[in-house]
Amino acid sequence: MVSVKTKLLVALLVLQLCYAGTHIVSRVALNIGVSKVVYPVYRNLIALLLLGPAAYILEKKERPPLTFSLLVQFFLLASLGITANQGFYLLGLYYASPTFASAMQNSVAAITFVMASAVRLEKVDISRRYGMAKVLGTIASIGGATIITLYKGPPLLHHHPHPQLGNSLEEDINSSKMQNWTWGCIYLVGHCLSWAGWMVLQAPVLRHYPAKLSLTSFTCFFGLIQFLIIAAFVETNPELWKIQSGEELFTILYAGVVAAGIVFSLQTWCIQKGGPVFVAVFQPMQTLLVAAMASLILGDQLYVGGIIGAALIMVGLYLVLWGKTEEKRAGSQDQEQTLTKHLIDTESRDRDDAPESDIP
Repeated sequence: MVSVKTKLLVALLVLQLCYAGTHIVSRVALNIGVSKVVYPVYRNLIALLLLGPAAYILEKKERPPLTFSLLVQFFLLASLGITANQGFYLLGLYYASPTFASAMQNSVAAITFVMASAVRLEKVDISRRYGMAKVLGTIASIGGATIITLYKGPPLLHHHPHPQLGNSLEEDINSSKMQNWTWGCIYLVGHCLSWAGWMVLQAPVLRHYPAKLSLTSFTCFFGLIQFLIIAAFVETNPELWKIQSGEELFTILYAGVVAAGIVFSLQTWCIQKGGPVFVAVFQPMQTLLVAAMASLILGDQLYVGGIIGAALIMVGLYLVLWGKTEEKRAGSQDQEQTLTKHLIDTESRDRDDAPESDIP
């Protein structure tokens, strides 16, 4: 019989493959001309059709009543977690590459830590090892993201310039590519900031509305509405809304069914069985899978600056995760010590207050 640990490892590998596939499929969709606004509309529509009924059936008893305040919070969550997050991601993916989009996502943990610290959801204690690890990890992740954005570096596999192109034309093309790369990385930073902001905002919302599946469904609904409003001004050509080929249909179905339905279910199960930190530790594997798949399927080039930046981000991610784990362990030990001390003090006080016996 297969053990739970083996099932968990296989599930985590499948989860990272699904995530890696999302990067590749999204880039293929952009390459074949799918609109950057139409694509997320279809993606969130499919996700809502999958998650909505499941949330209605499974969370009937634990779903709190809706209030206007909650609806406003759902709208804000959608603005960050759906509209800004997916919008910046697609723009960044279009101008940069799937590999470095995946690499930049590893910095989300560090950015979330900074944001959570700013709003007092996280404690920063640099006098302890775990506090210093989180700070150093954050600096490493932000430094890595900065290197990817500002320094592309030479390619790892050198291609000879086309003989029919002159030197000046070759330089103009390279300059244009570099400018697009920088913009792509800036958009990806916006994507990571939006994602981190969504995670920070989600924590207090979940305290008042603990039905996770219903919360995700409402977020998808408001995100869909927001993208439709944007599309009304940006994508007025009805031809852009037509699915022209089986390839386009596959990319849209993958984004909706796999990236939303399957990934959400798998990730929930993995977090339940292994915990959020154990799941997050496997995230850099996604970057390696994306790099291999992008090179084989899309013929993407790897650059020195991106490799250095990605390595720094991964080091930063593991430092932050280690710091979080140690902080949790230290908190549990401190709580146990405080409880033990309280019990000892209570026993001593009871002994002192007990009446002395007159019997010799």
